Amino acid sequence: MDTTTSSPSPATGTDTFHLDIDPRPLFAAATETATEVIGNVRADQLANPTPCTEYDVRQLLRHLVGVLPRVVAMGRGDDPMRVTAPDIDGLPDDDVMPAWLAAVAEAKAAWADGSALERTIVLPWATDTGAVALLGYVSEVTVHTWDVAHATGQTPAWNAQAVENAYALIRNWLPGEGRAEIFAEVRKKMGPAAAAPDAFAEVVPVPDDAPLIDRLVAWNGRRP
Repeated sequence: MDTTTSSPSPATGTDTFHLDIDPRPLFAAATETATEVIGNVRADQLANPTPCTEYDVRQLLRHLVGVLPRVVAMGRGDDPMRVTAPDIDGLPDDDVMPAWLAAVAEAKAAWADGSALERTIVLPWATDTGAVALLGYVSEVTVHTWDVAHATGQTPAWNAQAVENAYALIRNWLPGEGRAEIFAEVRKKMGPAAAAPDAFAEVVPVPDDAPLIDRLVAWNGRRP
């Protein structure tokens, strides 16, 4: 992984993260792992609680489907915060996988033009290049995939490069302290889109030599 840092991020006060590799293969790898995990969820596990405490497995699978329209919007040069989310609350269980696969395909197509990687994308928590913004969703998809896997007893093979880069980014974007104040500022910028609970709990301490996936989810407030 080759990254550098420069100017301050408006959301966190940390340095803006610069990514010197193409994140699209990392996004593809993250969604492939998610597809495997989603496909292995049994019907009797859909009501299981998850480490993402506001969602059970069924709700989190729907949430994963609902995340991707923002990825599509960013790739097309649209405002991701003005995206009208699909009606995922009533999505039948049998339709989750087809909806997920269709959303992944649409997201990949939206980023097919490499110029999207250089575009400046303004998000409530940071202003970054398209490349870095897309990596942010590599992190989100990976963490929620872990949530589902943890809740359903799965141990997927994580893509090391995707997890490593996602971890480097979230450490840069999200400080270990003062998160409540950061969320308060982000909520002001998000407006009606801020209805959901805060996305990140406090950091859970893990050893420095813990597996990368454990360090990633712990920084996101999960207990590996």
